[in-house]
Amino acid sequence: MNREITDQDETEYLSAVLQLYLELPETPSRANTNDKKAATELYIRGIKLTTIESAFLLASLRRLNRPSNMPPLSPIRSLAYFFPVIQEILDNPIPVDYLGYLRRKVALLSDRSRMIPKCGLPAGVEKNTFSHDR
Repeated sequence: MNREITDQDETEYLSAVLQLYLELPETPSRANTNDKKAATELYIRGIKLTTIESAFLLASLRRLNRPSNMPPLSPIRSLAYFFPVIQEILDNPIPVDYLGYLRRKVALLSDRSRMIPKCGLPAGVEKNTFSHDR
């Protein structure tokens, strides 16, 4: 078991996982019940937050770096979407310093340099909360 969470409270862990998830490009504006259950499953399994963040960023980078001649992908509707990539990183750990690279690359590709710092959205743009967004 991968246990970094010893002194971290479950509520803080779940909050951190959900925040990382919701800050990604192409994710819903808020977590639903299934996302909270998925985050709880990650907590119970003892998955490190750095592993989760790496998986989130790697999957997002793969989506953002997709060839432009390919049809667009639908938005991500569930935190569980990332489970295969989390398992991939558990099976083949990436170097710790690679996380910084993933952060920079996703920020560059998602054009975060023009984002509003607090909410992570471009000026005048909001994530919608319609059911097709989840």
